[in-house]
This record gives sequence, structure tokens and C-alpha cells, in this order.
Amino acid sequence: MTARQITPRARTSRDIDEAIDAYLDAGASEAARELVDELQAAYALLLDHPHIGSPRYAHELNMPGLRHWKIGRYPWLVFYIVGVDRIEILRLLDARRDIPGTLVDDADRSG
Repeated sequence: MTARQITPRARTSRDIDEAIDAYLDAGASEAARELVDELQAAYALLLDHPHIGSPRYAHELNMPGLRHWKIGRYPWLVFYIVGVDRIEILRLLDARRDIPGTLVDDADRSG
């Protein structure tokens, strides 16, 4: 069996850039660095324990396999789906936003 890999979608990369930019714009460069460190730690944890995340939104939005995991002490959630050979990172979203609305909008645009 081959080891799983983390595979972020292009939108995820933009989410990460936007989160970092928001901290930098607020003059919180240390928080931006810590977010990156926390995100890397979350990816490592997901590789070791891929089903650790909550399926709450999978049930709520009828998106089978969708899970999410909170990033350390930050208000960011990693949304992902576990595959045979990869963990696909769908989004990095601020937990304070309309999560269901955002994910439904994403599904509508991709379908």
C-alpha cells in the first residue's frame, strides 16, 4: 500500500494565501507564521489519522466523505475528503463564516 499524500485544490491554496494576507495586513506576522506551522501540523496529523475530522457538514450538506478539522488555536477549518492514495484538501475556511453556504456555493460552481 502506498502512503497517502496531501493534495490541496487550487482554491485551498488561495484560501491559505488570503488567510495569511489577512494576518499580515493586520500587522500580525507572527500569527501568519503560526498559522502556516499549525496547518502543516494538521496535515501531518491527517496523514496519520485521516478519519479524525468531523463529518458534521457531510451529513448537513449531503456531501459523502466530507470531513473537517480545526487548525490548532486558530479559527480555521480544513475541509477534506479521504481517498485511497490521497487526502484532498477542499477548502480552508474561517469557522466564523457561513460554512454551509460557502460549501454549497462551491458545489454549485463545480457541478
